[in-house]
Formats: sequence, C-alpha cells, structure tokens
Amino acid sequence: MKVFKILFFVISIISANKGMSQNIASHQWENRVLLVLTDDADTSAFQNQIKELLAHENGLTDRKLIVYQIKKHSYTKSLLDEAWQNSSKTYEKYKSKNSSLEVVLIGLDGGIKLRQPHLLTCEKLFETIDVMPMRKSELKLRSRK
Repeated sequence: MKVFKILFFVISIISANKGMSQNIASHQWENRVLLVLTDDADTSAFQNQIKELLAHENGLTDRKLIVYQIKKHSYTKSLLDEAWQNSSKTYEKYKSKNSSLEVVLIGLDGGIKLRQPHLLTCEKLFETIDVMPMRKSELKLRSRK
C-alpha cells in the first residue's frame, strides 16, 4: 500500500510539472506570455511588479498578454493570488539565480523577447511589444476595420 502512495505522489508531481510547460506552449501563436518569477512573493519588488501590471490591465489585454506569477514551487495564471498550482519546472527553466525577481516576455512565436531581473514598467513592456512585426500587423489590421 505504501508503494502505491509513493507512486501516486510521484505521478502527481510529474503531471503537474508537465502541465505547466504545456500551458505556456499552448499560448503559442495565440497570446504573448509574461512570466513574473520570484524567490519570495512577499518581497516589495515582486509586489510592485504585480501592482504595475494591474494598473495597466487594458494594455495587457490589448497586446494579448497572459501573465503567470511563478514562485519556486507554485504558479498561477492570474494577476490576483488565486488558484495557485504546484509546479517548479517553469521556475527552474526560466529563473536565473542572480535576482529575486525576474520578468520574462515570451512572444507569439514562443521565443523569449525580453528578460529583465528587476521591475519592468508597462511603458517599456508595451514599447517592446509594439515594435514587434506581429504587433504591427495586428495594429494595421485593426486600423483597416
């Protein structure tokens, strides 16, 4: 019986880690992804980053941005602290060891477009996105309507 509990636990962890990677990959060609990674969600740097993003939700939506908050062992696909799920795979994949906060922008093509180890203002974020060829195409199509 103990072996089955351990096996179930191991399978659960593997499934959770695979799920997070698949979640991010599922956004390719549909949404840009912003990963806000932290060692500690209680730091002022992390809290200020979330406040900055919350203050510009319309701009995030307009640019097709999905924001993931990622801590060492859990993540949420929300700017509000809801529905945290266990996983450390994405944290390990994207987080560098040099800072307690890191912000990573993943483009529609799935490539990393920006990596910053401190607060990312929405002004800089939006400027980075707005010069991308796909964003320019989106804006051209919108202006024709």
